[in-house]
Amino acid sequence: MFDPVIAPSGTLLGLLQRGRGDGTLHALAAPRAEALAALNHCVLNDPRHDWQVENRSLYYARLYLDLHGGLEEIERHLSDIDDHLDTDEARTGLALAVLGHLASYGRTDALALLRGYAATGANWAWALDELALRDDDAGLRALAAPVLARFPATPEGEADLAAAVRDAFEPRPWRLWADDRRESVGARVRAAREAGSFDRWQRQMRPTGPRPGWSVQAVFDWADEGVERGAALHVPAARCLSAVAGSEDRPAILAVARDGADGARCAALHYLAQSRDPAVLDLIEAAVGTGSRMVAEAAVAAFERMCGDEAVDRARGWVHRPDALGASAAGVLACRGTAQDATLVLGALRETVRADGPDAPLLWTLVDGAGRLGIVCAAPVLRHIYRETASSCLRGRAARALACTDGSFATGFAVECLWDCEETTREVAALHAETGDVRVAERLRRLAADPAEEAEVQTAVRSRIGPDMPAV
Repeated sequence: MFDPVIAPSGTLLGLLQRGRGDGTLHALAAPRAEALAALNHCVLNDPRHDWQVENRSLYYARLYLDLHGGLEEIERHLSDIDDHLDTDEARTGLALAVLGHLASYGRTDALALLRGYAATGANWAWALDELALRDDDAGLRALAAPVLARFPATPEGEADLAAAVRDAFEPRPWRLWADDRRESVGARVRAAREAGSFDRWQRQMRPTGPRPGWSVQAVFDWADEGVERGAALHVPAARCLSAVAGSEDRPAILAVARDGADGARCAALHYLAQSRDPAVLDLIEAAVGTGSRMVAEAAVAAFERMCGDEAVDRARGWVHRPDALGASAAGVLACRGTAQDATLVLGALRETVRADGPDAPLLWTLVDGAGRLGIVCAAPVLRHIYRETASSCLRGRAARALACTDGSFATGFAVECLWDCEETTREVAALHAETGDVRVAERLRRLAADPAEEAEVQTAVRSRIGPDMPAV
């Protein structure tokens, strides 16, 4: 799947794609046709870079309700011929999740679409999971026949059915169908559940692959064999070394960490970092400078796992390096540095935004560090990241950092964040937004009464609601 094209942050489409609270507020103020067109574009063309981490479905469902939007575009998308040509669940997953939330809010048209798609659509398992949380028993029982018809009564079909039952995210429909008195339904599902349970037990008991012998050299050989097979085994190999290596093995491990084969060298570096060996920092620096790409990446990863004062001290010297080790050092200072490192973290934050833009992976750690260290001078950069990043998770981190560094947050971004797509961002907003704003008071009451809202957000909201809150 290609990365989505994100519109500029100052446009209605760009705001909605990012899931910003201002997206909802601007959509409600825009012409309804324009707002619905932008909303449908987002739902039918998932704008998230990582749909397994970022949230959008509840955000879009609430906007459909506020705009009294119809579901004709979603229906066309689900019934399109591409549904059976492009079976990637990311194509329809967001639309199905939006329908699930709308069904929770009582939209019967959304419930009917989910039922129809579960019976005929390619991504039927996702639709069934949504229905498992929202539909009644009668509605789920009616889907038994069309769902089971997908699996022919052949050995291959029964195996696929057992896998579908075993891997179902929500087991409720399968439990209902197992109690069905029809032989073609209840008996098949019960047999599939038993086969799935047996298969899971077999997988737990079956050896998963080659295992190292119980010696330091055997572990190194195992790590090298993994490289030959294209499998990176140096992290588990380092854990194995922790179990088998003694003090007498240190010279041999140091030698391998200095110039061993790639797999063994990576394992040795991770082991020495875990055991906080006094020589490991010099070995990491040498590996980054002279090792292969695999060794250099493993050395940086090993350094990032170190949590002692010696790693922080070395990070202060490495932070100005223009390579991956310098970036890693900046992240270490952001996570574990002290107030004396604020200038270094701020410099790394500014340089990363300038060089790599507002979506650079390193920003996640640096933004957290700016908030943890309370770097007030970082507020302008954090505001830029908040506005421009396409990642709703990074924007949430920026909001938390701004709450610690920006004196205007409570009357500025915190108000917008009450409509954000991420529940953690709404929670931050609920704790900090200035309640003198009439919009804030109204929004807090709505969040407190919304059954779809996360418990953590509602707890934060109720901590702010009191008899002195302005009347709405």
